[in-house]
Amino acid sequence: MGDAALPKTFSGLKLKQLIACHECDLLLRKPSASAGQRVECPRCGYELYTHRTQVIRRSMALVIAALLLYIPANFLPIMHLNLLGQATKDTVWTGVIGLYNSGMQSVAVVVFLCSMAVPLLKLLIQFAVLLSIRLDIGRSYGLLLYRIYHHMREWGMLEVYLMGILVAIVKLVDLAELSIGLGLLCFIALLLVQVWLEVTMSPHQIWEALSGEDEYEGD
Repeated sequence: MGDAALPKTFSGLKLKQLIACHECDLLLRKPSASAGQRVECPRCGYELYTHRTQVIRRSMALVIAALLLYIPANFLPIMHLNLLGQATKDTVWTGVIGLYNSGMQSVAVVVFLCSMAVPLLKLLIQFAVLLSIRLDIGRSYGLLLYRIYHHMREWGMLEVYLMGILVAIVKLVDLAELSIGLGLLCFIALLLVQVWLEVTMSPHQIWEALSGEDEYEGD
């Protein structure tokens, strides 16, 4: 869309100087924001963006923490179950294998994608995007990866899998001897770190850093 397609009020402005509200579609001049300041839509009050401090450094630390938690969260025992003298140790990975071997291959594939493959791919993409900004290399590839990441956000459903685990624990606690494994604690920690990362990694600032509108200065 060129300047000719803009309303007369904005005809003298470049597109990068404008911002549209995601809730009410109000088009307005992009306001400047100081560190920590929250910018809201004047019409509906929706948060347009928040200019956070040290976004890259904090996001990088959270991504690395999440990657370190990924292996124990998926491959350490979530719970130890003793039923009628038979003891088992269940992990996320053995859950996928169990579904596959029991004839529910399609369910196993969906669980594998949503609980293991997609969350890992999202973290790797976030790491690559942050690294491209940090080292100032391959920002065009960073833009492509960040677009892919936004299309994948709906497919990572760790919280749904966690809810399923908790429901299973509640139902089994009266039927068998059950104890919580370290894997469940790591899984919960991984979920919390990813939520914290979503809050910290401000999309507005990442897009600006990748496009070169806001030069990264080692924040």
